[in-house]
Amino acid sequence: MNNPIIDLKDLSKFYGNKKAVDKLNLQIYSGEIFGLLGPNGAGKTTSILMMLGLTEPTSGSATVCGHDATRNPLEVKKVVGYMPDNVGFYPDMTAVENLCFIAELNGTFGQQAKTLAYELLQTVGIADVANSKTSTFSRGMKQRLGLAEVLIKKPQVIILDEPTLGIDPSGVNDFLKLIQKLSKEQNLTVLMSSHHLHQVQRVCDRVGIFVDGKMMVEGPIESLAQKLQLDRGFKTIIEVNNPEFTTLSVESSLNTIDGISTVAFEENKISIHSTTDVTAQVVRKLVQSDANILSVNRNGYTLDDIYSKYFDNDNLKI
Repeated sequence: MNNPIIDLKDLSKFYGNKKAVDKLNLQIYSGEIFGLLGPNGAGKTTSILMMLGLTEPTSGSATVCGHDATRNPLEVKKVVGYMPDNVGFYPDMTAVENLCFIAELNGTFGQQAKTLAYELLQTVGIADVANSKTSTFSRGMKQRLGLAEVLIKKPQVIILDEPTLGIDPSGVNDFLKLIQKLSKEQNLTVLMSSHHLHQVQRVCDRVGIFVDGKMMVEGPIESLAQKLQLDRGFKTIIEVNNPEFTTLSVESSLNTIDGISTVAFEENKISIHSTTDVTAQVVRKLVQSDANILSVNRNGYTLDDIYSKYFDNDNLKI
């Protein structure tokens, strides 16, 4: 495998006696979308600031695109685009004017800067408001403009800190599709920090779950789900349309199948946990009992299940 684009080794940060990040080890590779998942205060933003060279680690190292973020922060900034959770622009300037200003700061001037600005506004889908003042922009439009600003320097890596915060569901959907499209077309490496499970699950190749400054687990969601299956066994969820079914009669019938650990009912769904895959036997029993089966979901462990393994359900944010 190629060398990682982002390489964190035993990265730690203390604020007085408080340990914000605890020996974080992480490798992210070219073209990958990685989701750093955890609640507010888990240490995600502190980790990002160390990657950018904006705060020094207490110990350990952060290497980005081959540059040590502590010793060569300016080199890191040349190849990394960062979008914080609250993007700010000059409100009395238009979208194009804001982007031209950023382009000039990055060494592109005049007509070339203006052409680039219009191209990026087209890329992020807000070319129709290119000459509107940003004071009139919605949160979603500002996030798109923020992404255009990040792309001005043609970075190898983009880091997005809670990028969908405050955007309506339709805007979130469009923004996530845009991130996937850019990553694929431009081979961009993306690190996305978030506490929104479903958004991370939709776009990320791998995820890392961050708790109290520690990386508890990381990997592709499918692999994490398989590990959870080994810990908890198989799970089958069957949706039926039989209001006349009684819990007792169905449970006693299913419990005759070897390997079933628990049978639970919630409205019209039956959840079965087992030590082996008993899906076929369960479906056969239910059909013999004249069940109207609407759907069968086998081994349906999701990011919600993985996340809840490390957090109390009361703290689970979706």
